[in-house]
Amino acid sequence: MNVLNRRPNPEERPRWDRITKFASKVWGSDVVPLFFLNATSGQMPMSFVQALLAMGYRPIPLAANGDEKVVDLGIQRTLEAIAGREGDVLLASHDGDFLPQIERLLADDGRRVGLLAFREFVNGQLTSLTEEGLEIFDLEGDVDAFTSPLPRVRIIPIDEFDPLRYL
Repeated sequence: MNVLNRRPNPEERPRWDRITKFASKVWGSDVVPLFFLNATSGQMPMSFVQALLAMGYRPIPLAANGDEKVVDLGIQRTLEAIAGREGDVLLASHDGDFLPQIERLLADDGRRVGLLAFREFVNGQLTSLTEEGLEIFDLEGDVDAFTSPLPRVRIIPIDEFDPLRYL
């Protein structure tokens, strides 16, 4: 699903440094930001990788053996590895492919687990996990990850409604 139905303009792309700052601030802890990339082609977007490195991200370029969803597999394995360690988790995704791993992380009472996403696109099964403690943070509204408003159609809590945005 795509908010824009086209490639984003520069001002419509997420500001990854803002996401890291939000992650650090929201739960008041250190952040280890990971960014998974599909490098199956043997090529990496080096300017993007260098920008991620400059912002403190750890790029993880993965290559598939076949038609695997290599980024999803990398994230799933990482979430499974985190389950055996201490620490909170914020995952930037809407995808239900991570449901079993998120459920396992939520089973640990001392761990905070959250999603960074566009709320309207979050998988329904993930949304239902808010009753188990999953926190969902909207990339635009909560995280402020964009420099210009996006043309989204979403449910707006009345306390957040700004009519000037629509005039």
